[in-house]
Amino acid sequence: MAPTDLEDWFHVRWDDVAVQLDVSPPGRESWRARFEWSSVSRVCFKAEDLLMSDGIYVFTAQRPESYAIPMEADGGAELWDELVRRGLFDAELAIRAAGAAEGLFCWPEAEEGD
Repeated sequence: MAPTDLEDWFHVRWDDVAVQLDVSPPGRESWRARFEWSSVSRVCFKAEDLLMSDGIYVFTAQRPESYAIPMEADGGAELWDELVRRGLFDAELAIRAAGAAEGLFCWPEAEEGD
């Protein structure tokens, strides 16, 4: 039987240098990705309603699109804590984001004109 919970097929791990994603979605092709902490340029947290997993979007210098990581992934919540601990997302903004029912929160915040 194929796993159906995100934590069963979306795995997030990291070390001092990089974050690794190991993803094997049911009925789809597996993939892996890696990005270095030093390449992270922006992080967004998207609070969703109760029917969807909140998401972490990590933007890096490696590619124009973000890495989308569900909070319900294996290691997702721990990655969120690590991003805040490393100063890649503002701690006060993280508290506001965690308490929101819905919305997009990014760090660094967009500058006027962005």
